[in-house]
Amino acid sequence: MQFRKLSLLVAALVSGHVSAAGFQLSETSATGLGRAFAGAAAVADNASSQGRNAAMLLALDGIQFSAGAVYIDPEVDTDGTVTYFNPVTGQMQQANADLNDYVPSAVVPNFYFSHKVDNTWAYGIGVTSNYGLTSETPSDDHAAAFLGSKTEVITVELNPNVAYAIDENYSIGFGIRALYADGEIIAHAPSWTDGLNQQLVAVGAAPAYPPGGTLLSKVSGDDIAWGYNFGVHWQSNKGHSLGFAYHSAIDLELEGDYNVFAGEAGYVKRSASMDVTLPAFAEFAGAHQLTPALRMSASIKWTQWSEFDDLIVDYDGGSDLLKEEKFDDSWRFALGADYRINSNWLMRTGVAYDQAAVDNEHRTLSIPDSDRIWLSGGVAYEFSPQLTLDFSATYIAATGDGDITEEQPALGALYEGEVDGDVWLLGVQASYRF
Repeated sequence: MQFRKLSLLVAALVSGHVSAAGFQLSETSATGLGRAFAGAAAVADNASSQGRNAAMLLALDGIQFSAGAVYIDPEVDTDGTVTYFNPVTGQMQQANADLNDYVPSAVVPNFYFSHKVDNTWAYGIGVTSNYGLTSETPSDDHAAAFLGSKTEVITVELNPNVAYAIDENYSIGFGIRALYADGEIIAHAPSWTDGLNQQLVAVGAAPAYPPGGTLLSKVSGDDIAWGYNFGVHWQSNKGHSLGFAYHSAIDLELEGDYNVFAGEAGYVKRSASMDVTLPAFAEFAGAHQLTPALRMSASIKWTQWSEFDDLIVDYDGGSDLLKEEKFDDSWRFALGADYRINSNWLMRTGVAYDQAAVDNEHRTLSIPDSDRIWLSGGVAYEFSPQLTLDFSATYIAATGDGDITEEQPALGALYEGEVDGDVWLLGVQASYRF
């Protein structure tokens, strides 16, 4: 059981709030959110732009600060059943395992600083979160609580960057990614084990299952890991720009402490670790000033999910192959527009298609990934040449089937269900230029 829970911790780290494929959170700023992050690697709105492409630091004048937050309001429901073996009757039984709105709301903050030293050099730093998840069953003895009654993961990424101008049109940038991750997974026995124990006692046998609501395992783990990013940016004198950015994979070595239920022996504490690779991703983007008031932008983003495959756990005395994942590389396409109403007001809008990293056969309750459509809009108000405030909103709808099949051999149980969900994102960003 303890190795199963470590697997769930990994699943949590690679999940996210169903707002991006696999485990990525896309909410790096409320400014870009208004156009569904179309053109994110090519458009230098404010200091937050370095989070997508470090080379754009040279497109930002002087010293700038940008800080904001995105409120994530998901509504994820599953219609499911658990099928389990009854040793008394020798038959399979079913229990309702529906989950309604089991992913709570969250806030993803961000902070960025940039300084253009001269026309050749610029540097900056960003602090944000790229991965995270919280999910919880309505009760400790829920029919699917054995798959994880509570999952919580918090990450913080520190990203210092530097940019260099090759000439007046081209710049390159480089950065270091320092990621801290902390997570907790709790699993409890489901309520249907009480019924099985009662039937066993009725025929003169001893109870064979932990009572419903019993803590089966609790695991927590953390790590600090490093990666890098680089980018290229081209900007013409006519308001057109192109950008390419690459963010490297980050290798985590999760180390966990466990309290594992072992029947009459009580709780056994063991330690284990697992190496997990958070995949690399790259983005190509362009923006074109069609008129003095209208700018169009587009992005193509690729994430190397195929590198996330075997989950191997190391524990006292050996190692074991937990699960062979079947992830595929995913793509994201976005198209957006900015429209200047007057000297103070700017409108943004965008649409995106976000491809899932898993197919129906390999979707789980912990990673309910599916294809998504983004519909975004936003406004910016310039109080002065120094201060700008952005507001944005995005609606994300899942598309296609969301079938889930997941087994738990230790309890002889099979979970089958269908997940359906949508997400609202609301963002605000304040940017100040010196």
